[in-house]
Amino acid sequence: MPWIQIKINTTGADAEALGDLLMEQGAVSVTFQDTHDTPVFEPLPGETRLWGDTDAIGLFDAETDMAEVVSLLEQDPLLGQGFRHKIEQIEDKDWEREWMENFHPMRFGQRLWICPSWRDVPDPTAVNVMLDPGLAFGTGTHPTTAMCLSWLDGLDLQGKTVIDFGCGSGILAIAALKLGAAQAIGIDIDPQAIQASRDNAERNGVSGRLSLYLPHQQPDNLSADVVVANILAGPLRELAPLISVLPKTGGHLGLSGILASQADSVCEAYSERFELDPVAEKEEWCRITGIRR
Repeated sequence: MPWIQIKINTTGADAEALGDLLMEQGAVSVTFQDTHDTPVFEPLPGETRLWGDTDAIGLFDAETDMAEVVSLLEQDPLLGQGFRHKIEQIEDKDWEREWMENFHPMRFGQRLWICPSWRDVPDPTAVNVMLDPGLAFGTGTHPTTAMCLSWLDGLDLQGKTVIDFGCGSGILAIAALKLGAAQAIGIDIDPQAIQASRDNAERNGVSGRLSLYLPHQQPDNLSADVVVANILAGPLRELAPLISVLPKTGGHLGLSGILASQADSVCEAYSERFELDPVAEKEEWCRITGIRR
């Protein structure tokens, strides 16, 4: 099916309102693109991070009268007469197939593969987690998730209990179970993440060993042999008193979602209770690991 897109230059403050306006005029989708290629870091569940200078791109059916769309947009005070925009035709492609082609099986550590369901498993004898990109964050493509997966692959998880704090898609908890953990516990503030984790666990045949909780539902006195939290530096610092007591004495802690420039402050928040390893870095992100004293 052929498409037409309109690209409108705006600001981060106005982008979401403009996106709503484009949808009201019949756009089938709206995306935001940084005008200056400024890096955008991982959002919290339910949060949308935008740029200072942003292009809002509305996708329309090619039969749409774009002159009429522009005329209607000009009547809105958000844009006004003569707003900056560009209209262009989009090559007719099978966009679902195009999107799917971008995701390939990925290997982490020595044994672990994350595989989208539409791809063949590269090594049937390996530890294979079947996971498709979805609403909840975490498919292994981001450096923070990759570092956590590699770390889990390097641990002896046989018979262990693992807590995935901020479980998102459930990728880390599911990987831990398939790497030999006896049970895993996933905690997240987002109900959609809990549902995504549950669905992915069922797809991988480990739902019977995965317990999932919103924070206010989690049992008192939770503890585990291994605790992994791939969230963001700010919450990791703020929640340090809560997260630090989850690993058993001698248990392992893995933290990520941290920029390299934030590593020292996060280490400081955990150094009293943990013997910390050297910080691991990947593409400006880092992972902090240690053992509970």
